[in-house]
Amino acid sequence: MKSESQQPTQEYWQPELETMPRPQLEQLQVEKLRKTIEICLKSPFYGKRLGELGITPESINSLDDLRKIPFTTKQDLRDNYPFGLVGGNLDDAIRIHSTSGTTGNPCVVVYSRHDIESWANMIARNMYMVGCRKSDVFQNSSGYGMFTGGLGFQYGAEALGATTVPAAAGNSKRQIKFIRDFGTTCLHAIPSYAIRLAEVFREEGVDPRSTKLHTLFIGAEPHTEEQRQRIERMLGVKAYNSFGMTEMNGPGVAFECKEQDGMHLWEDNYIIEIVDPDTLEPVPDGQMGEMVLTTLDRTMMPILRYRTRDLTRIIPGECKCGRTHRRIDRIKGRTDDMFIIKGVNVFPMQVEKILVQYPGLGSNYLITLDTVDDNDIMTVEVELDDMNTDVYPELQRMTKDIQRALKDEILLTPHVRLVKKGSLPVSEGKAVRVKDLRAGR
Repeated sequence: MKSESQQPTQEYWQPELETMPRPQLEQLQVEKLRKTIEICLKSPFYGKRLGELGITPESINSLDDLRKIPFTTKQDLRDNYPFGLVGGNLDDAIRIHSTSGTTGNPCVVVYSRHDIESWANMIARNMYMVGCRKSDVFQNSSGYGMFTGGLGFQYGAEALGATTVPAAAGNSKRQIKFIRDFGTTCLHAIPSYAIRLAEVFREEGVDPRSTKLHTLFIGAEPHTEEQRQRIERMLGVKAYNSFGMTEMNGPGVAFECKEQDGMHLWEDNYIIEIVDPDTLEPVPDGQMGEMVLTTLDRTMMPILRYRTRDLTRIIPGECKCGRTHRRIDRIKGRTDDMFIIKGVNVFPMQVEKILVQYPGLGSNYLITLDTVDDNDIMTVEVELDDMNTDVYPELQRMTKDIQRALKDEILLTPHVRLVKKGSLPVSEGKAVRVKDLRAGR
């Protein structure tokens, strides 16, 4: 809920917060961090960890004091599944989201009503920043359910007051029908799907510029500046990059303004640190490192100093748009072995977990990511053990079984190829499990 002093102006959704002078913004962060620690101390995980170190809200007098607190990792969330990081009263929980299926437990985030409203307001702020208004028609082509991209943008667009079309993922012809019939002006899509949608427009003989579509929100998977510009040309829109992750609420953590020069990370909701992934020491603005985030406006399940594993940098200097919240560059890669395809986070261990269940397979496998006709595809090649590759019916059955099992695990359907023993390359030292041949990677 916005106060009277934070009502929208022509340029800003919350002018007082978005243009707050840096000293005042940092003081606000300190105050919010103290309240966050107070909630964290009530959770089983942080209660023990912070208690052993004697950390209390009074331990925080400046942002530098944040470094007294240990990092939180994805493994911490898995090990304390499902509610070990919850510091609020579970009776006040109104929603649970989780990451896509991974080996072992997924990462779960629990939300209070305040958390949902805060998140929705943040996405409304993002949408307003790039020109979306109450008069717009917003169409969401992201999946709903446990994936945060669907409901996150849905609630944000509703908070903005826009008319919403929760079209969900896929069915491109229907997406185009809705865009034309409902007068859709703003669309949320992952980059690879935006290109696919442009192709279907062409196949259907429809010029996207004949519709009312003018703004596209893209994110959830890595993409290059060239890919973004191509999407803009193909659909005749302005496409704005966004960053988010389930552990930090979902989409909307950082977002481009109209300048399209980095993504503003909302520092009234998060504290950002960029650290050297090897030494874990802070690096100066402008230098690439691992992004570490602390939530500041969650009352149910705050997270302190979360190692995102994402590599980026803080862009030095002020933005021409007048917002004082610092900007991050697009994500350049990760410090772990996770990859993102079609908006889904996948770990090689998820694939391995499925493959080891089949007695006829060897231990060597390779995941290849490639771009074919502007669509990202994933191919899993796995060596057979001593099985004869001439037994075609049996191999065909096994291939389909593996493909079905992988889809259940990673939520997308890869190509599967069973190959002769010894036909895949063998690496000295750590096995190379992923080969990313996608354009711009």
